[in-house]
Amino acid sequence: MPRFRVNWPRIISSVSIAIFVAVSVWAAVFFLEMHRELSALRTQEAANQKRLAEIQARLAVRQAYLERLQRDPALVEDIIRKKLGYVRAEEFVFRFEDNRTP
Repeated sequence: MPRFRVNWPRIISSVSIAIFVAVSVWAAVFFLEMHRELSALRTQEAANQKRLAEIQARLAVRQAYLERLQRDPALVEDIIRKKLGYVRAEEFVFRFEDNRTP
């Protein structure tokens, strides 16, 4: 009966190459996924930075308005007159109803 001879160095090198290729493919897929995730996070960060800048601008406007309310009695009086309908004792208020039908 002929004896079958096993070429161990060739089998070991073939298995090593297969393992190397499998690890390389896994690493490539892993790094591509991480790159996509990083890109998405950078896009989200840019959107958040833009939103933060808009909110900070609105905050600055509101803080300036609050300071005016605290320091400008004429502004406070004007707001009270317009929104609450207050008048001074010597003033008269005339209110006209709009009788037009839509």
